[in-house]
Amino acid sequence: MRPWVRAGVVFAVVLAADQLSKAIVRSDIAPGERHHVLPGVHLVRVGNEGLAFGLLGGSSTWIVVLAVVVALGGLLVFFARNVHRRGAWLATGLLLGGAAGNIIDRVAHGSVTDWIKLPHWPAFNIADVAITAGVIALVFAIDAPKDQ
Repeated sequence: MRPWVRAGVVFAVVLAADQLSKAIVRSDIAPGERHHVLPGVHLVRVGNEGLAFGLLGGSSTWIVVLAVVVALGGLLVFFARNVHRRGAWLATGLLLGGAAGNIIDRVAHGSVTDWIKLPHWPAFNIADVAITAGVIALVFAIDAPKDQ
């Protein structure tokens, strides 16, 4: 499978899983409600108006969206120039899918729906997990040799 197709598949899977999980949370959990799942793990419904962990909270939605779009544009330029670098497709798909999931929330609902709560950690969602994994994959991809 070609790298652009692989990145597209990862993007679609992340976006679908993120949006489906957030829709379920918005329909089944009231804002601020908490459900115990495992020791130390709770399902909650929190609206995050900022970037990661509330950074830039209170900023205009469009300023945040613009900043994310610019960053993703840079990612796409990197990917286009390094399409055959090992793992670049995975990093790109994860980052694009996670960012798109959170941007959709921000534009449609005014904030990002976070719903996974661990001890001593802010609530997060599937898009946040994908973004974090995407950054880690990007670090490895930058250092990886190009596939032949």
